[in-house]
Amino acid sequence: MKLQTILLSAALLIAATPAAAQDKPPPLTGKFGFVNTERILRDAAPAVKAQKKIEAEFQKRDQELAHAAGELKKMQDELEKNSVTMSEIQRRTKEREFREDLNQRRNEELAQVVEQANRVIRQIAEQEKYDIIFQDAVFASPRIDITDKVIKALEGKPPAK
Repeated sequence: MKLQTILLSAALLIAATPAAAQDKPPPLTGKFGFVNTERILRDAAPAVKAQKKIEAEFQKRDQELAHAAGELKKMQDELEKNSVTMSEIQRRTKEREFREDLNQRRNEELAQVVEQANRVIRQIAEQEKYDIIFQDAVFASPRIDITDKVIKALEGKPPAK
């Protein structure tokens, strides 16, 4: 009886194996792409332009802050503790405000670049019939990297196919 049960189970298992193999989904054959967002934010013309704009905006404030820090140091050296100068806490507060303002402006400008890049990526995906384009990956083969196409499109150049 046990032998018959084992043989019957084995026969059912063997019979079910081809059916299970037929139930497998077809191999994935879609078109994939990868975009290195960090390279776009570093190398694309709109990102470079945004960085220069931010630097120009904050250069004057940075110079003023450096000048104020120099003056503070000079006054502190001359007048020691009894002077009417900006305290160390005030100086640090101004520096922190400067950094926060700079980071906020950088984030605003780069958000515009990312939005523009995403539009270009969608255009390329539609035109070239991509099924999916990844922006973050631990590894991506150079075969599927379309970052150069996106950068060229952001610069107004027709992408190479």
